[in-house]
Amino acid sequence: MDTVLRGARIADGTGGEPYEGDVGIAEGRVAALGEPGSLTGSRVIDGTGLVLAPGFIDMHAHSDLQVLAEPGHLAKISQGVTTEVLGQDGLSYAPVDDSTLAALRAQLAGWNDDPPGFDWNWRSVGEYLDRLDEGIAVNAAYLVPQGSVRMLAVGFEDRPATESELDTMRGLVAEGMAQGAFGLSSGLTYTPGMYADTDELVALCEVTAEHGGYYSPHHRSYGAGALEAFGEMVEVSRRSGCPLHLAHATMNFSVNKGRAPELLALLDDALDDGCDITLDTYPYLPGATYLSALLPSWAAEGGLDATLARLSDPDTRERIRAEMEETGSDGAHGVPIDWDAIEINGVRAPANAHLVGHSVAASATAQGRAPSDLYFDVLRSERLGTSCLMHVGHEENVRAIMRHRTHTGGSDGLLVGDRPHPRAWGTFPRYLGRYVRELGVLSLAECVAHLTGRAARRLRLPDRGLVREGYAADLVLFDPETVADTATFDQPRQQAQGIAYVFVNGVAAIDDGRPTGALAGGSLRSSGRTV
Repeated sequence: MDTVLRGARIADGTGGEPYEGDVGIAEGRVAALGEPGSLTGSRVIDGTGLVLAPGFIDMHAHSDLQVLAEPGHLAKISQGVTTEVLGQDGLSYAPVDDSTLAALRAQLAGWNDDPPGFDWNWRSVGEYLDRLDEGIAVNAAYLVPQGSVRMLAVGFEDRPATESELDTMRGLVAEGMAQGAFGLSSGLTYTPGMYADTDELVALCEVTAEHGGYYSPHHRSYGAGALEAFGEMVEVSRRSGCPLHLAHATMNFSVNKGRAPELLALLDDALDDGCDITLDTYPYLPGATYLSALLPSWAAEGGLDATLARLSDPDTRERIRAEMEETGSDGAHGVPIDWDAIEINGVRAPANAHLVGHSVAASATAQGRAPSDLYFDVLRSERLGTSCLMHVGHEENVRAIMRHRTHTGGSDGLLVGDRPHPRAWGTFPRYLGRYVRELGVLSLAECVAHLTGRAARRLRLPDRGLVREGYAADLVLFDPETVADTATFDQPRQQAQGIAYVFVNGVAAIDDGRPTGALAGGSLRSSGRTV
């Protein structure tokens, strides 16, 4: 055998009690399991005192560009992630044409940057997956993004799709699934995906289900209309027959403090009725997105230039301000905006660097201005390329939801900007350190199962997510007594502690705590066959 991991405590991803043993790796696979000290190989790593688990699966990642621009991908590999799911929130870069690619590069700059000189040598889902196969540190699965599909077929107009446009969208989803996508995502607080009605979503999910995929929505509200929005997604799943995976499924904003049990009751009723539902969360309170996402949907109709024109018109600005501050815009989840809770954490223009790390309210007060005026002017000067943190979460909700029987882990991590959310570097060790060791919210075996085997089942991966003979050797060795996130909001790009070894397809990406630079990952592809 190439490598033997000897004498570790094996948490195998099933949720069963960990046990001590040896794991042998050969040709990228788990070649053998044995009693402690029973296996030999070309290299033997002493796992005494460590936990050996399947590599973690990030069910909600935004590394679509950065995994290509920085293929060593230290943020994820250093926390034990060996597989991540891209194409999230209905907005990504395949399928596209030249026009929609340009629009998406501008719209998503606050999420993914727009690296100068980057080679955009794909247009289809299959071509994007081929690009991943040129060499990345992790394995990557992809979801067809419904907003990008709608952009191709309908544009940025806020109206129902025609039957011809719907047929075009069905065809694009089917093509993406046939080329290897695992499902469909949507971002129903982001334009233009949010312009789709329930019937349109059902139609696309029917195609997704026919190809064996699942639906992963960022639904229409995490605020005032959260329960109704979750209910709509359950309805889409019921009507279409498509399995449902709820992205960053939490209850945020003041209106939802302590209401997680209501969400879980809704989901349990549907599960008990035979629905196929899973969810993911990250173990932090603030959320993160691009700053312009908070605008009312009508203000973003027509794309970048139309939005900027509205932000330059005094009467329109006042209309937007009133909706955001007094009634709550749909982009801000139906809750009147609290500018103290919105922190700018990434800018593109050097002249705006002084705003980073401060709330919109604090920066406006320092300048003697109204928060809305500062907000509008920043968006204009940045051409909407600003990112922000939203301090809107509740600890009791986070803990209740992570205990749920269908819970999995997703970082929702944005890797770019001056101070990106620390979840991009810390989600998985934070689960193990804070919520397992310190707080006891989950047992070690339970938590590992949430982050590995349960996620692999949702993706229908036949050979990942468990420590099993014949499975891909995606493995992580960590110290359960020291594993912890070190990334903070002030210093977010910090490697986790306690992650000793990470193997991707049998190749060490982290070796004795140090990155090797290995690029043993690539695209994972669903069968794409109808079921």
